[in-house]
Amino acid sequence: MRLLIVWIVGMGVLASCSVEKKATKAFRSGKYQNVISLYKNGKPKDQAKANYYIAESYRLTNRLKEAEPYYAKAGGAGVDKDSVQFYYAQALKANTKYDESRQQLDELIKRSSNEKLKARANNEYEGLANLASLKERSSYYKVKNLELLNTPGSEYAPVYLNNELYFTSSRGNGKIYEAEGKPYTGIFKVATRGANVDVATIQPLPYGIINDEFRNVGCPAFTPDGRTMVFAKGNTSKKKGGADVDLFRTQFRSGAWNEPVPVNINTQFKDEYDAVARKNSWDSSPSFSPDGRTLYFASNRPGGYGGTDLYSASMDSRGRFSRVRNLGPDINTSGNEMFPYVAEDGKLYFASDGHPGFGGLDLYAVKRASGKTTIENLGEPMNSNADDFGIFLFRPDRGFFTSNREGGKGDDDIYTFVNEDPNLKVVNYYLAGITYTPDSDSSLQILPNTRVSLLDANGEVMQDYVTGNDGKFLFRVYENEDYNLVGETDGYLVKRQEYTTRGKSVNPSTLKDLITNITLDTLVVLDKIEINKVFVLENIYFGFDSANIRPDAARELDKLAQLLIDNPEIKIEMGSHTDSVASNAYNYELSKRRAEATVSYLIKKGIAPDRLTARGYGEEFPIARNTNPDGTDNPEGRARNRRTEFKIIEVGVMPKPLLEDEFDEDKYFRKGGEIKKGND
Repeated sequence: MRLLIVWIVGMGVLASCSVEKKATKAFRSGKYQNVISLYKNGKPKDQAKANYYIAESYRLTNRLKEAEPYYAKAGGAGVDKDSVQFYYAQALKANTKYDESRQQLDELIKRSSNEKLKARANNEYEGLANLASLKERSSYYKVKNLELLNTPGSEYAPVYLNNELYFTSSRGNGKIYEAEGKPYTGIFKVATRGANVDVATIQPLPYGIINDEFRNVGCPAFTPDGRTMVFAKGNTSKKKGGADVDLFRTQFRSGAWNEPVPVNINTQFKDEYDAVARKNSWDSSPSFSPDGRTLYFASNRPGGYGGTDLYSASMDSRGRFSRVRNLGPDINTSGNEMFPYVAEDGKLYFASDGHPGFGGLDLYAVKRASGKTTIENLGEPMNSNADDFGIFLFRPDRGFFTSNREGGKGDDDIYTFVNEDPNLKVVNYYLAGITYTPDSDSSLQILPNTRVSLLDANGEVMQDYVTGNDGKFLFRVYENEDYNLVGETDGYLVKRQEYTTRGKSVNPSTLKDLITNITLDTLVVLDKIEINKVFVLENIYFGFDSANIRPDAARELDKLAQLLIDNPEIKIEMGSHTDSVASNAYNYELSKRRAEATVSYLIKKGIAPDRLTARGYGEEFPIARNTNPDGTDNPEGRARNRRTEFKIIEVGVMPKPLLEDEFDEDKYFRKGGEIKKGND
């Protein structure tokens, strides 16, 4: 089954008879198959409650279809009637009993006072209402079971790399995982040319390093060079198992994978979460972006939107991760989102049971255009009423995915697919840039080791990149969108600048190739933080004999306000200058009023007054001639002299927080549990 931790839920004390005591203990230990066997073979006093725990045990081991008849008869003291009805509706849906499922959801919505559950039920109800139109949609996908590879057990999470297919499988040494009564999983590989596998070459990754006798291991993800692998693994080697699962990182050196270490973004590392939250939290199904700089993964950590959410994290040159962020409510739902994957076409693919679908997990693609995100169900035959997940494209029009649909060879099977859409064209837009800093003679020099962030029009971080010695960065961007680039490194002012792709796209219908990559160019210049360094603010000019802030000046002062927000450690002096019209004394007072006007504007924008000083310089320091050599007036020169500058007058020491990529994982001793597929 897929490599996700079984979420152990709380429960009340059952009746005191022997079968119920044993079942209670087994349920609390996550041995769900034992629970099913005990209740089916025993004679529990409360059959309705026994049905509830049988149904829950099936659900928590992703056998929702089998849970249906037990949810239908579940009940008893302490059993949540609302949750039973909701999961009963989901089980009916998994068995394609769509009308009956809608009826259960309708009843639940009308009577329940649980607003969170009602919202999820509403979403399910609307999804079922749209199912007919989803079924009618035309599809160019062709799918086929990869029969040579699959076994009666589980094969899932395929990853193609360098003519080898890596996958997770329960074939192995036969040791049994008691939560499901099935063998533990491990990572295997097989030589392949596209979808043509050479089964004679199937072999497990090394035991004792990657695979383990008493741990579920799987869901490998590789950087593009294939030398770094992140995978999921339960954290106990004891046969009785435990309750947590984490991501591990290993590197391929001298012809072998080295000892894996826990990735520093695992939920278990986060001290801000309470002990109960950490105990029931896990991280799994990792996947790298095509450039290897971003890791995507699934987690049920606190703070999400419900169930399992998708997250991303940035990776630096040392293989450390930071800036974990939830992918947001457009993608994540109150249900479960998992198995994220970003393909060469720039789309994020994932599996979910929270978006409208056919039942169980369905495959979805995230489409982004003109700043808007839409979620597209891949439709039939990619999706079915069973679980469909774990997609990987080795070409833009073909790849692999996983399903436990009827007609397969075993539990989870790996399938191949081809997209025969005649109009399929992939256009990838990239923004390449270099970070610079001006030297003493104002020529630009490369600035290495700079973090550059790409923000969307709403200010949300889309991607992060840490430049190397060449100062280069690269982002995936989309047509007809507005962005902000933010550059930052120690000792330099944080720089924020706008970039747009509007008017820079091409029409796919004019292209001949299946894939077209278009690279746009930019640069980011960061200024060193220096006391008394003067910065001339462009376009902050004043009308003749006026201290009023003009609209064009307001736009520039807004940028300065943002700079001060981005650089909270600096204090500045706002200096105003005039032309030579009127007396020196008058110009001094005028420039003072202008400087005070700019300071007042910045204060209204939220800048603390103690960070700002206003000073008028009058006509003392012109940067252009006020009059021409023949004595005539020079309006352009006077306008330039009516300027505003700022200079840094003080730099405070900001406390440096412990970043996620600075966490010392070697100080932590890890122990815990097993890895399994799980829903809620």
